[in-house]
Amino acid sequence: MHYTLHQLQIFIEIVKHRSITRASESLFLTQPAVSIQLKKFQEQFPLPLTEVVGRQLYVTDFGEEIARTAINILEQIKEMEHKVQRFQGKLAGTLKISVVSTGKYLMPYFLSGFIDEHPQIEFKMDVTNKQRVIKDLEENLVDFALVSVLPEHLSLKTFSIFKNELFLVGNKKRINKLKEGEDIFMSQPLLYRESGSATRNAMENFLKANEYPITKRIELTSNEALKQAVIAGLGFSIMPKIGIKNALEMGLIETVDYPGLPIETKWNLVWLKNKTLTPVAQAYIDYLSDNKSNIIDEHFKWVVS
Repeated sequence: MHYTLHQLQIFIEIVKHRSITRASESLFLTQPAVSIQLKKFQEQFPLPLTEVVGRQLYVTDFGEEIARTAINILEQIKEMEHKVQRFQGKLAGTLKISVVSTGKYLMPYFLSGFIDEHPQIEFKMDVTNKQRVIKDLEENLVDFALVSVLPEHLSLKTFSIFKNELFLVGNKKRINKLKEGEDIFMSQPLLYRESGSATRNAMENFLKANEYPITKRIELTSNEALKQAVIAGLGFSIMPKIGIKNALEMGLIETVDYPGLPIETKWNLVWLKNKTLTPVAQAYIDYLSDNKSNIIDEHFKWVVS
């Protein structure tokens, strides 16, 4: 066999996207170029890797097996390159972090300086919901996770970043329409994040503790969608301050004073207690220890003040 690494990369993308068009877009190649390389790769195997039914491309069981092997080959080659760099005295490897969706507003600021200092490092950050983040931790798929509420069933080590405050918010027009003495939670539509979200859990715990009957509930699947719904005047919500900074500054959203609010938690970088950190992961914790205060002073004084 005389396949190339380039062909392996192309085939992996084809399997991932189930489409030559989408694979070519992700690789920034033309469709003919991808098709030619797939044809050359296929010629080296006695069994079909893919098949086309109608206009849909399908990957055969044999093709799936070859794709898994191709992924392993490329990962081993990356590790070989990392070993060369480490023998040259350079910090190299991959840093993997899973981040709850609201954490996307802060995590990049705590990464950029570290990545600049160590250009050989490869970095992967998955921004997803809390359930997926916890699953990544449980299955040891990541070095770290960024969460605002610690999962109680896992034994973890933690690195505290800074506080996370959740405020009751609405748009100015809806706030001005409130009658004197009217209780928002008793009469107004309430906007929720999807089930499993830490923001939703915090809001539901607050409502449950105060025994509020819910009159109207609207669910949205991302912090950005929730923010836009509040701006549009669909109702009120409890949201983390860090995700609504621009909307607050522009007057599109206003906070509402309410007993028991804001809710305060902490942003924590966490990892499994029995996990042995890679040199890259340990270097990142050391970087945060040395630079956290400066990063907060430069970018997040408005949050922690």
